[in-house]
Amino acid sequence: MKGGAKAGPRTPAKAARTLGPQGEFTMHAPKEPALAPVKSFAELDLPLELVETMASLAVTEPFPIQAATLPNALAGRDVLGRGRTGSGKTLAFGLALLARTAGQQADPKRPLALVLVPTRELAQQVTEALEPYAAALKLRMATVVGGLSIGRQVSSLRTGAEVVVATPGRLSDLVGRRDVHLERVKITVLDEADQMCDMGFMPQVTEILDQVHHAGQRMLFSATLDRNVDQLVRKYLKDPVSHSVDPQAGAVSTMDHHVLHIHAADKVSAATEIAARDNRVLMFLDTKHGVDQFVKHLRAMGVRAEGLHSGKSQPQRTRTLAQFKSGAVTVLVATNVAARGIHIDDLDLVVNVDPPADHKDYLHRGGRTARAGESGRVVTLVTPNQRRDMVRLLSDARIRPTITQVRSGEAALTRITGAKAPSGVPLAGSAPTDAKGKPSGSDLAFRGIGTRPGRGKESRKTIEARQQAEARRAARVRRGV
Repeated sequence: MKGGAKAGPRTPAKAARTLGPQGEFTMHAPKEPALAPVKSFAELDLPLELVETMASLAVTEPFPIQAATLPNALAGRDVLGRGRTGSGKTLAFGLALLARTAGQQADPKRPLALVLVPTRELAQQVTEALEPYAAALKLRMATVVGGLSIGRQVSSLRTGAEVVVATPGRLSDLVGRRDVHLERVKITVLDEADQMCDMGFMPQVTEILDQVHHAGQRMLFSATLDRNVDQLVRKYLKDPVSHSVDPQAGAVSTMDHHVLHIHAADKVSAATEIAARDNRVLMFLDTKHGVDQFVKHLRAMGVRAEGLHSGKSQPQRTRTLAQFKSGAVTVLVATNVAARGIHIDDLDLVVNVDPPADHKDYLHRGGRTARAGESGRVVTLVTPNQRRDMVRLLSDARIRPTITQVRSGEAALTRITGAKAPSGVPLAGSAPTDAKGKPSGSDLAFRGIGTRPGRGKESRKTIEARQQAEARRAARVRRGV
């Protein structure tokens, strides 16, 4: 099955839709019955080249979202899929996109298939995941994202890439420069559509969708589907086949959730002990400044840590991720730039040093662990003034965590997170320390003690108020992407 069924003329979808709790999108059955889910990839009549590549990569059984959506996607149906991060969405749309594009050849600057994603990291992850299959089918791929050489990206488009993986901003720029034309794109995928809406990409996304082939196939995938996605679904998807992997779409059964109540003055010590654990850990903070200062502190305490945020160049971000994946770096400290689109094998712990701003951020941060059926744990450090907001956030996320009062050095902290005392031997290039081995000066600013560049001395109450204001501002503009 190389091409699949042709999509009919496109008209706006008319099926009734409603918004559930928290504005969550409620999916209804399509007018045209969906094809039944498959139990194995063998039932899909995929091109032999794909089957052989899947076998070589040990892709043997479909995940639920793949089993449900692939038969319909291969038949040319529009698809609306909700699945938790790590549930297999990339191959759910990728195998269908590649199989239906196989045997065709693009003209320079005129791709045949398009995958839109919100972040550079997710673009690179999707490209890496699909590249072996595209190569087996002799399809060329191009990745179009900000932060990297636009000249190289234009060159890859000029060679006639059939499949383009892109972020909306950079692709919109290239369309405006006439370096790429989208009228031949007959398969369009929106991955993590809700985040694109949240990040303010709706104008670019709609502009792009207005330019792709009017009768083409559209597939929209996300871990959450809320009211912001409704506009895209109603305007651009024709009688979509809808599927949700599980009712919570994020709170998976293989993931443990822990809220650790801790005094503010003890927060840094506890976070440091967690970072010093034997296995890797991904830790989230609200601000770029906080990330940088915490990384300096950890390195001064002998912990192999690196930071990831939007202030880093793309080559720096790529190198840091590679070091974390290889184990050369054991602690990745990040803003929400790492909350989506980053896949780390065997990552069993995610720690919210700063609690997230809303339930979607919580689900996506936590989604970096317990991927593809593996187990994982999400831990959130909560000070007394954050407890009420955290209760509301977890209720919105439909999660019932285990709540424990902890202090640094206690057995409960070790039992839950694997925490242990750091070596205290500073790494090369780490921040200066005082006589007790603790970082001095502005390196303590991230925990509300000491000074911050340009601010001078601040009281703890003033710093906490400022940090709360920064967190709210981060939620509004989605800082860290």
